[in-house]
Amino acid sequence: MSEADDETIEAAFKALAHPTRRAILEWLKEPDSFPPQDRPAEEVGVCLKHIQARAGVSQSTASQFMASLQRAGLVTCTRIGQWSHYQRDERGIDRLRQHLNAL
Repeated sequence: MSEADDETIEAAFKALAHPTRRAILEWLKEPDSFPPQDRPAEEVGVCLKHIQARAGVSQSTASQFMASLQRAGLVTCTRIGQWSHYQRDERGIDRLRQHLNAL
């Protein structure tokens, strides 16, 4: 395993250590469960403001949570104007699953 792989796995464990970040990752499995947006969530992801509202945290905390999940390779971000939209990164999640299975 490369050093980059080790860093990604460590970032994933840190990201998944918080129950709200785990919940967010679970919620993003069903992007239609969030309020409607200008563009379909399946295409662009869920707007940070909707994630923030469901999590019941400040905008700053929601941004930090999503940055942690993104560093871990578990979500991707699409910027549309001033808004950030997030989707699960299924390839990144599969890579983490493969690393865990190899242990």
